[in-house]
Amino acid sequence: MKTHKIALATLAIVSLALSGCAGMGSQGAAEKSSDKADGPVTVDFWSNHPGSSKEIEKKIIADFEAANPDIKVKLTDAGKDYEEVAQKLNAALSGGQVPDVVVASDVTWFNFALNGQLEPLDDLLKKADAKPEDYNQNLYDEYKFNGSHFAVPYARSTPLFYYNKDLWQQAGLPDRGPKTWQEWNDDFAPKLKAKFPDITPLSIPDGANYMDWYFQGMIWSFGGSYSKDWTMTMSDEKSIEAGKFLQDQFKQGYFTAAKDSAVPFVAGEAVAMLQSTGSLQTVSKDGKFNVGTAFLPSPENVSGVSTGGSGVAIPAKAKNKEAAAKFLAFLTNPENNFAFSQGTGYLITRTSGSQLPEAKKYYEANPNFLTAVKQLKLTQKQDAARAFVPGGGMRIGAALDKISQGADVAETFKALDEEQQKIIDTQIKPKLK
Repeated sequence: MKTHKIALATLAIVSLALSGCAGMGSQGAAEKSSDKADGPVTVDFWSNHPGSSKEIEKKIIADFEAANPDIKVKLTDAGKDYEEVAQKLNAALSGGQVPDVVVASDVTWFNFALNGQLEPLDDLLKKADAKPEDYNQNLYDEYKFNGSHFAVPYARSTPLFYYNKDLWQQAGLPDRGPKTWQEWNDDFAPKLKAKFPDITPLSIPDGANYMDWYFQGMIWSFGGSYSKDWTMTMSDEKSIEAGKFLQDQFKQGYFTAAKDSAVPFVAGEAVAMLQSTGSLQTVSKDGKFNVGTAFLPSPENVSGVSTGGSGVAIPAKAKNKEAAAKFLAFLTNPENNFAFSQGTGYLITRTSGSQLPEAKKYYEANPNFLTAVKQLKLTQKQDAARAFVPGGGMRIGAALDKISQGADVAETFKALDEEQQKIIDTQIKPKLK
């Protein structure tokens, strides 16, 4: 997950609000594809190159064009992060040049689909022989709305618990992550703090940089949630309990918030961190110590892991939908999916992809990557309050920043519930079937 600034996010939300719920005023029925048989068709692919993947994307495009000489693919730099891509697409939908394929993040795709701005993919994927049943169904079905899928998994990730094995051992801790947040608080964190008083036990991204994503799993592990269906629940007792736990971690000096939690971790200024699986490659390369990975702490039989990252979608106003679907299928086929995963650290999203001989060999040599694959079985869909409410993650992150700095948890969460519920009731519910 790439970092973003509050000012940018605010600008995006203002822009979206002006054109109707995340910037997608309804355009009516999707236009039919204008693919033509006469001459090469050009597919415009908008990407922010997740995980510094531009060269990987170029290689996949070259291979696709070699196999499909009647289709050309133009790779467009659509922004440095997911928010900028969504903002650029929003502007294009208001009268600019719309792409044929676009990267859409976990918190941007829904409102485009809600307002009829994304093409339902099910029929197009069948025509392209994309074998959608081979996608990890938990990830694939996250893009399902009103009976149709509006994206396929691309740069998908989960949060991971990373730790410095060398310092871990010096503190007398077992070579594993804490099983629960309570074990972290009662055993792991105190030992780390006592052994390394000048080093923070754990680094976490701040509220402007997706703390709301990492706290999603923590609030679940306490029995709370951001929302249930379309009803906000951050004022519930268990949600407040999780918020107070988070606040206490900062008070005790067990947590520190950073723009990028990997920076203090790699520099040896934090013993552990919460970070995306998409950081595996970079951390493994840049860390000057033995890096360990573990599942996020959570009680047994309770999911404490959310998914995130991005998929790829086809806008409803795209000109070359069938060619776009063919490229989308190639971009995410098992072989390319593995190559993308290996080069970035993002998850393999194809069931058959993780069974490839080269994948099995890679996991044997790089067990940290296998942690992410195994943890995928424990994930659940994000709460709508973060993933589907326009600006929801930004508001939750801002609230978490407040409580980490000492604001009253119950009052802060109550105010957030009221603000978010108003948006749900006025901007989303009227458009739901």
